[in-house]
Amino acid sequence: MKEQKLQIFLNIISNYFNQFGGSELIADTPYLLENKQPKVHDYTGVIGISGVQKGVVYFSATRELLTSLLNSMGETENSEEIYMDLAGEVANTIAGNARNEFGAEFHISVPFVFKGAPQSIVLPSDERSFIIPITWLSQVGEIVVCLQD
Repeated sequence: MKEQKLQIFLNIISNYFNQFGGSELIADTPYLLENKQPKVHDYTGVIGISGVQKGVVYFSATRELLTSLLNSMGETENSEEIYMDLAGEVANTIAGNARNEFGAEFHISVPFVFKGAPQSIVLPSDERSFIIPITWLSQVGEIVVCLQD
């Protein structure tokens, strides 16, 4: 994946978090994962990509990051369902905004959301994934992008 495409995802996630004010999102230097089992945090939303490009985009965050996000939204309920929905919403927003950048042939799936570490996350074996670590209000998460060029 080219740096230009990765920058699109950096911009999308920064814009998403910046709309809530408070603190600017800090995106650390992206790094490559040779598609071994990626690390996940407490809640993860995965979006499958098909069409002209194939791959996956996922958002994984700690419970604390999602709590901070919910508080910024004015949400007072903190149930497991709310955390799961929010992880899926963030993943879907990232992929949906990427679709606006990449065009109508960038097809996205509905989010697959889970809590904790699954047995495995399937990443395309012939591609490498880029991990973008993020910090917002001192809480951590990450975006993983694996797309065919």
